[in-house]
Amino acid sequence: MADRDPDCLFCKIVAGEIPSEIVFSNDHVVVFRDANPKAPTHVLAVPRRHVASAADLTDADGDLLAALFGAMRRVAADVGLRGYRIATNVGAEAGQSVFHLHFHLLGGRPMSWPPG
Repeated sequence: MADRDPDCLFCKIVAGEIPSEIVFSNDHVVVFRDANPKAPTHVLAVPRRHVASAADLTDADGDLLAALFGAMRRVAADVGLRGYRIATNVGAEAGQSVFHLHFHLLGGRPMSWPPG
C-alpha cells in the first residue's frame, strides 16, 4: 500500500494541493469540511496515508483507527455536538465515490434510521 496515490482527490487535499477547510490535523489524520454537507456539521476524517477503504485495513492499523476516531471525537467536542453519526462506505455498491478511507462525522440535526 503506497503512502500516497497521485490520482486520489483526498491525497491531494491532505498534501495541500487542493484547498479545503481543514478543521483538525496531526501526523496521522486530516479532518476537513465536506464539500456537499448533509448536516450542519459534516466533516470527513481521512488518514494521511492512502488506504482505499475499510476493507483494506489490517490488524496493524489499530493505531490509525484510534487516531481517526480520536480526531472525530475531538472535532465533535470542539463544535459542541452532543450526539452525532459516524459512517463510512466500502465499495461503489455502498456509495463510496472517493477510494481513500474516510469517515463522515455528521451532527447538528436529528438523524433518522435507517440512514439510506
